[in-house]
Amino acid sequence: MAHALAAAAQAAGAGEVPVGAVVMRRGEVVAVAANAPRALCDPTAHAEILAIRAAAAALGQDRLDDCDLWVTLEPCAMCAGAIAHARIARLYYAASDPKGGAVEHGPRFFTQPTCHHRPDIYGGIAERESADLLRTFFAGRR
Repeated sequence: MAHALAAAAQAAGAGEVPVGAVVMRRGEVVAVAANAPRALCDPTAHAEILAIRAAAAALGQDRLDDCDLWVTLEPCAMCAGAIAHARIARLYYAASDPKGGAVEHGPRFFTQPTCHHRPDIYGGIAERESADLLRTFFAGRR
C-alpha cells in the first residue's frame, strides 16, 4: 500500500484527486499508477484503470488472474468492472468511498449476479493515511 499512497500523493501534487494503485504479482510490483483524468483529458484515467492497463501491457496478457490490486480508495463501478474483466485475484483498498464506491457501497458490484469474476476483497488497509490525503486535498479546494 505504501507504493499506492506515494502515487496518490503524486496525483495530489499534480492537482488530481489523490488516488494511487499498484498491481503486484507474486510479491513483485508490476505497475504503479496515479489518477490522471485531468492531465490526460480522459475521464476513464482512474488510477486502477491505468495500473491495470500498464500491468497487462507489461505482462503481455489481458487477464491478470495471478495479480493483486492495491488501491487507496474503494473502486468506483467503472473500476470494479475493469477489475472483474482483468480477473484480478485480490483487491486491497484503503479508504471506503460512501459516495462513489462500488465495492462495499452503492451497487456493490462484486455481489451482483451478472458479475462474472469476484476477487477476494480486503478493505481498510492504511485507511487513515489515505483518508487524510483525500481530506487535505479537498480542504485545499474549498
